[in-house]
Amino acid sequence: MATSNQEAQWVLQAQCGDREALEVLLRGIQPALHRYLTRLAGPSAADDVLQEVLIILCRKLKWLENPEVFRAWAFRIASRAAFRHLKKEKRLSAQYDDAVLDEFAAPSSAPPPELLPELLNSEALSPASRAVLTLHFQEELSLPEIAAILEVPLGTVKSRLAYGLAALRKTFDPRSV
Repeated sequence: MATSNQEAQWVLQAQCGDREALEVLLRGIQPALHRYLTRLAGPSAADDVLQEVLIILCRKLKWLENPEVFRAWAFRIASRAAFRHLKKEKRLSAQYDDAVLDEFAAPSSAPPPELLPELLNSEALSPASRAVLTLHFQEELSLPEIAAILEVPLGTVKSRLAYGLAALRKTFDPRSV
């Protein structure tokens, strides 16, 4: 997930106290974070979680050492906030055995773009799989970038991707089981 040169400059300016640069920076990343949080935490909670994330970004931006990783850093904060919200709401259900899921190979084909919103909103997905699918297919991040954002091993990202796609296949096409 590459942060543009302009975005990195805004990070540096915001770290030096430039309020206008901070506002431009946050306005620039807000739509992507909102889409991600809507998929992960749900439409009813996305605005509240986004507000929490933006506050955290403002408070902690001065400690970001490498401005080039701003976007990945922001998505990591958003992921943590969304999972905290889900735990509070007790919607974060059964933990899946990652050792079993590591046996699945990561699929290489993306779902059709017109089906993506419906698929990512499916209740068949666990929050962990929804996070990986959203970052990979909607935000177009590589699997290593997703592993860094979610702070999990690459194998776990592949497992969650495979599990999520298998759950969607089972839900939307029972013949593919």
